[in-house]
Amino acid sequence: MAVLLGLIYGAYAAFIARGGGAATYGQLALGLISAAAMAVLICGLVQMGRMLPRELRAGARGLLVGGSMGFLYSLTGHSVLLSSGVGLAIGAGAIIVTFYVFYTRDT
Repeated sequence: MAVLLGLIYGAYAAFIARGGGAATYGQLALGLISAAAMAVLICGLVQMGRMLPRELRAGARGLLVGGSMGFLYSLTGHSVLLSSGVGLAIGAGAIIVTFYVFYTRDT
């Protein structure tokens, strides 16, 4: 599952970087590196997440979601400050949702 999510993330990152123009090797490299990094981070989060308390587990997942969405938003050409704000907002929402899920289901 982590590899599939990583591949989807990498393909979308390369698609955004392409911007409707011709595909280049740099965009392919960006997609492959993004896919590999996301797959490794998801695998690590799943493995380490079992040992963490629910608060830290929710924070780690929110950090991953917020950081990855902020990176994708930065590929569209917006400023670093706006991309950071979008990532922070999405990450905060992800922390709240995942903490609620972990708290109510006690996983």
